[in-house]
Amino acid sequence: MNEKLLSLLGIARRAGRLSIGFDAAAESMKKGRSYLLLLADDISERTSGSIISKAEQSGTEILKINISMEQIGNALGKKMTGIISVNDSGFAEKLKALFSEQQTGGMY
Repeated sequence: MNEKLLSLLGIARRAGRLSIGFDAAAESMKKGRSYLLLLADDISERTSGSIISKAEQSGTEILKINISMEQIGNALGKKMTGIISVNDSGFAEKLKALFSEQQTGGMY
């Protein structure tokens, strides 16, 4: 299931609908463009606490996904990154649905 999430993130990146990294994600939330904040499972407590605070202030939904920073970086063609702002409602909804399927084992 992680492959589907990573594949969709790659598509969203190519479509220009992601802000990758702490500063870019924080800026997207500040400007009201972020629909969803994704956090890697191995992000540091200090970093996650700081970005979660910004997400709560902006009303952005947060998902901590069971994917490492390295896996995300490989899928997006970036160095390791653990923070992604999804700046498109369609991509955000699809990612939440995939995440939900992953948590429940999916419905087939």
